[in-house]
Amino acid sequence: MSDLEGFGFVLPHWFYWGWLAVMPLLMIALDKWALSHGTKELEHYEIMGEVQADEDPIIHHHFHGNWLTKAIDWLSEQSGVFIAFWTINAVCFYFYEVIARYFFNMPTIWVHEASFLLLGMQYMLAGAYALLHGAHVRVDVVYNKLPERGRVGMDIFTSVFFFTFAIAMTLTSWVFFIDSYNMGEVTMETWGIQHWPVKGMMLLGSILILLAGLSKFLKDIMLFIRMGKGGEV
Repeated sequence: MSDLEGFGFVLPHWFYWGWLAVMPLLMIALDKWALSHGTKELEHYEIMGEVQADEDPIIHHHFHGNWLTKAIDWLSEQSGVFIAFWTINAVCFYFYEVIARYFFNMPTIWVHEASFLLLGMQYMLAGAYALLHGAHVRVDVVYNKLPERGRVGMDIFTSVFFFTFAIAMTLTSWVFFIDSYNMGEVTMETWGIQHWPVKGMMLLGSILILLAGLSKFLKDIMLFIRMGKGGEV
């Protein structure tokens, strides 16, 4: 960090990565403690627990599949909670920048890059949670005109395109991560923080999205069969 002398306070690289890993876990633990002591309402958790919010509620509501899909859905849900608390850091970073810049005339060299990397990793890691809650963009011109079982069948058919994209993204992210790690890649800005953890989050986010898609695919198949037999959802 000697090359950064004269820039004022510069957040150490090790602290940045360590804090991003630990901070959401501390917030989740604190949140659970508050719930156990009756200091928070449960309403928002009931809302968060609704699956596939943008999909047909008659088709998908209360259908959770088997133990495998439940486990994957739990992982997707928890990844979204983790990222939700993670985002608080960006607010704190920019708050510090405003105070340092406009009150003490000491602008930082790391806040913008720290937030930029944070939001980029968040974008990837939140994909599984978004898929679980039906928040990804979908063209509904044909979908909405189909009967209920037809919509599930359409989801099964279009999963071919999803898995093609998800697998390609996972393999590409793996190559990016390995190349970045082997060369010890750092960012081009003055802060010069390691860039391979960001590529690692791309890989992790891709795997989470792939798993979330697998869960939905399995649930759609089970639901399609059950509806064909006249069973209740």
